Amino acid sequence: MKRTKEQMIAEMAKRDNLENVNKISASVHPRNSIYEKYIKRFLDILIALPLNIILIPVYAVLALMVYFDIGKPVIFRQKRTGKNGKPFDLIKFRSMTNETDMNGQLLPETKRTTKLGRIIRKYSLDELISIWLILKGDMSIIGPRPLPVTFEERYSDRHRKRCAVKPGLECPSIDTDGHIRLYQEQLENDIWYVENVSFLVDCKMVLGLVKMVFNHKERSDHAQVGGGAFVGYDEDGQAFSMRRIPEKYEKEYQLLVEKEENNG
Repeated sequence: MKRTKEQMIAEMAKRDNLENVNKISASVHPRNSIYEKYIKRFLDILIALPLNIILIPVYAVLALMVYFDIGKPVIFRQKRTGKNGKPFDLIKFRSMTNETDMNGQLLPETKRTTKLGRIIRKYSLDELISIWLILKGDMSIIGPRPLPVTFEERYSDRHRKRCAVKPGLECPSIDTDGHIRLYQEQLENDIWYVENVSFLVDCKMVLGLVKMVFNHKERSDHAQVGGGAFVGYDEDGQAFSMRRIPEKYEKEYQLLVEKEENNG
């Protein structure tokens, strides 16, 4: 199977930088408290149970809208990394079609997202059903966002420790000024949470989550400028995504593509 651009650049970054990043990165000391072990889960159930009951009619309406807009299935599923590296199925309402190009590769998200899908994503309605995963126990209200399992081999030893706690709907920075967090800052914020998780920290982050839900501009900015698939680390040990590929890897990728075309 032909490798994607993301896979090829991830291999380059891992080859060149991952070993050194592991050498220079500080160790992580997850907080082992009664709150994180027991109380946090109790609070998740206490909040998620009534929320899921209240949202049942909303789930039904969204499912019907997606069905008539995109068709079956109405739920998007993807393997994500949970606590201690255990994978689970993340679920969302679909907002994109599965259209592909002539080579069988999925078209860019912007071309596959429907008009309804853009509305659903604008207001984060696609993620509402994730509250069910909190009740199920795969996720928590607050915690590092669960990322695809394909990213696992790209993490440094330090950043892999973000999975020492359950993933959550969001892990806002409690001292954020609303600026866009790229991967390096996001991953370091996750590590900070792992080492400092407490009832007070969760309360502050819940307030940050509420603020984020009602701040469309902040969500939109993060979606357009941040994000992208996590690929690896550059020469300075900074995490980067497909939206910020170092120039040297862009050039190496182009050379490899040309070589493959000539050999083909």
